[in-house]
Amino acid sequence: MRRRIAVVGAGVGGLAVATLLARAGHDVTVLERFAESKPLGSGLMLQPTGLAALDRLGLREEIATLGACVTRLHGTTDRGATVFDLDYGDLAPGLHAVAVHRAALHGALWRAFAASGARIETAREVVGIAEDSTGIRLRDTAGTTLAEAEFAIDASGARSALRAVVEPRAPRAFTYGAVWASVPDPGLAPGMLLQRYIAARVMLGWLPVGRATVDGPPLAALFWSLKPEDHPAWAARFDAWREEAATLWPPIAPVLAALPGPEAFTPARYIQFTAKRPWRGRLVLIGDAAHATSPQLGQGANSAMLDALALADALAAEPGHEAAFARYAAARRAHIRFYQRASAIMTPFFQADSRLLPWLRDLTFDRMKVVPWLHGEMLRTLAGLKTGLLTHREAARLAGPP
Repeated sequence: MRRRIAVVGAGVGGLAVATLLARAGHDVTVLERFAESKPLGSGLMLQPTGLAALDRLGLREEIATLGACVTRLHGTTDRGATVFDLDYGDLAPGLHAVAVHRAALHGALWRAFAASGARIETAREVVGIAEDSTGIRLRDTAGTTLAEAEFAIDASGARSALRAVVEPRAPRAFTYGAVWASVPDPGLAPGMLLQRYIAARVMLGWLPVGRATVDGPPLAALFWSLKPEDHPAWAARFDAWREEAATLWPPIAPVLAALPGPEAFTPARYIQFTAKRPWRGRLVLIGDAAHATSPQLGQGANSAMLDALALADALAAEPGHEAAFARYAAARRAHIRFYQRASAIMTPFFQADSRLLPWLRDLTFDRMKVVPWLHGEMLRTLAGLKTGLLTHREAARLAGPP
């Protein structure tokens, strides 16, 4: 049955679900609030589950070519103590993640979307809805109807204006956010997500992300923990910050010296929100609109694509939208609950003012891997495999050779 569907937001989840539904023969229109659909942010980790989702979309090989294979996560304190040292291959031979620049992922998703037959309307900011027994109308701030459809999918991200229609409970803001930059990668930490900590107040991160375009230079994502309200003070003392960051990890000094200033960085804020039921009436939430958290476990884009697949599958299986939304929610419930709770629990160990939590982290985290079962659980959690969506062998096969 051909359905008329509106998708709000042209990010990872929005483009993925629009592509899947248009390929299935539905009439799909995406409404994007910006004048141009473009990626926001620097780099991200595609875990084995995300790579499996890309395989369904037919984009895995393209992203593997553009991105950087990541086989190891390594974090140490400013005193040189190891906090964690995790190798995906300890769980299954060949298992790995792919770090990718957001522009590369957006480009691949955009090309698939453009070939799917779905439409996009830009500069359309949806802030409200009206619905009746026949359909849903999406409206802007002036109350003008921007689109009409049988139902709507909100994929507009963590700052969704429509989320409150489904659940009025307000999100909880994390104390710490970060600043991010894309920088040239001289090969400082190949195949590795590297982090350096001072207690939990400071976290420096370095992630090779491959190329934004096929002919582009190798890039890395550089990030630094920062409270949002401290951003002006950080920018004002940028040269002093360069010295602080270089002291924390000396190999990065030449990269820092080449940065023009604080304008090279994009600030990020993080919130915690999980919809108890991700739909109401003819509106359904996916991605960060439905379940936002910190990026500490690196699951955001992966979960958005998994949502898109689950919703597309549910709509293919159920004739009515309410039954399809319920089926989608049931398929995603266990995975979302686990990773939302795990991210909320883990984040204060790495981004907080507490003295106790980083002390406990430094005392216990790396030591846990000497117990084989705990080591395996840590790796399964990291790879997005904890709730059984894929076995680690299936994920290794879909991830392909490192």
